[in-house]
Amino acid sequence: MNKLFLLPFLLVTLAGCGTPSGGQQAAVDQVESRAHTSAKLHTELAGSYYERMQLGVALGEIDKALQADRNYAPAYNMRGLIHMDLREYKEAEEDFQQSLRLDKNDSETHNNYGWFLCQHGKEKDSVPHFMAALKNPLYRTPERAYLNAGLCSKKAGNSKDAEEFLQRALLVQPGLPQALLAMAELSFANGNYAAAKKYFTKFSEKSENLTAEQLWLAVRVERKIGDSNSEASYSMQLRKHFPDAHETKLLMRGE
Repeated sequence: MNKLFLLPFLLVTLAGCGTPSGGQQAAVDQVESRAHTSAKLHTELAGSYYERMQLGVALGEIDKALQADRNYAPAYNMRGLIHMDLREYKEAEEDFQQSLRLDKNDSETHNNYGWFLCQHGKEKDSVPHFMAALKNPLYRTPERAYLNAGLCSKKAGNSKDAEEFLQRALLVQPGLPQALLAMAELSFANGNYAAAKKYFTKFSEKSENLTAEQLWLAVRVERKIGDSNSEASYSMQLRKHFPDAHETKLLMRGE
């Protein structure tokens, strides 16, 4: 793509170091606009390949995006996500930080970098990034930032903030499965078994296949509620689908 922009750029450069005339400035603006458009297109293509887990191809598209425009912040954010999946964590962090240096208000990068920090033992450092993402009134998926803030606060042992963030996520998107499950876990841990059952029931209605960990939570909730039929149903599912799971062994030991 660079070849397409080389000639106009040279013409502007050779014109001298003074203030560009109107025509010269228009040529500069046109080159920059084309570079930005190319970078945006290749970054969007990278995102499509990333979703299909074609990470090598996605990286190739990011290279093309940055060849077009080295200062296109979303390209670094996208590359950071790819490096995360490749477990190249040093490179991922550098890309997220570079993206924020270029655009400190980018909500997507704040959310992604916050999640990166949370996954690497820096839960408390992650929350300010989720809050920064939410400052942008045009952020299209605020429920994700609230959810991530809730999950990371929960991971840090801050149940009060976790519950508040998760409730906000559910206000934005009622029925958000991850938030419902996290609220069920929090409610159970806090001894509010009726609330735990309510949240888990809503979660299970949206989930085709429950994991062993989720079924074990359901067994314990129903046991506390005193619903022996539901407890037996979840127990049977756990033994049938996950006979060798750690949770099944706990069940068989009567814990």
